[in-house]
Amino acid sequence: MDIVFDMLKQIITISLADAFIGSVGITAEEKGWVVLFDGKNFDGWMNPAGEKPERWAIEDGAMVRKTKAGDIWTKKRYGDFVLALEFQAQGNSGVFIRTDDPKDNVQTGIEIQVDKPGPPGKHSVGAVYDLQAPSKNAATDGWNKMAITAKGSVLKVELNGEQIVEMNLDRWTEPEKSPDGTKNKFKTALKDFKREGHIGFQDHGADVAYRNVRIKPL
Repeated sequence: MDIVFDMLKQIITISLADAFIGSVGITAEEKGWVVLFDGKNFDGWMNPAGEKPERWAIEDGAMVRKTKAGDIWTKKRYGDFVLALEFQAQGNSGVFIRTDDPKDNVQTGIEIQVDKPGPPGKHSVGAVYDLQAPSKNAATDGWNKMAITAKGSVLKVELNGEQIVEMNLDRWTEPEKSPDGTKNKFKTALKDFKREGHIGFQDHGADVAYRNVRIKPL
């Protein structure tokens, strides 16, 4: 009986500790997460030229796009990962992943669309841009929580706790053509894209903000 009691006590203690530490946000490193943006500075970020991103601002712990800010990129490259973030958008933006050349983001990276809520389509919020539509519109007008998982050829997108995309890049075997026969904008078949690269947030002319940006390498 004492052994069982001690085991239960240990389980409860561990559970409570995890809940407490998670609530104050200090388990990122312990649980394998890395903070990409801490709400205080742009250390670890750059513009497409590899220089300090001067035109993005930090407001209330969020990185905020300003007029003609340009895209903003991680200095490091990432391959397999879970990327978690929050965004608030007044219009078109996007999260680029595995981008080989930030100066040529369209043809060397994959974009997860960020936008205002709207009917699902290949260019709507949560879509893998120009490739796969989300299963539904899961966005809100306020802050949205997004998680992007990239593992090998498989990409998954969750928005506000709902999985809305799962796709296998290996099915995209031809340039400018999707598995369903429709055209896309990519001059290279998606199966041949690099499986690692920079992560970036797009300036497409609309107001957008990102916060709580973390990554968990897989």
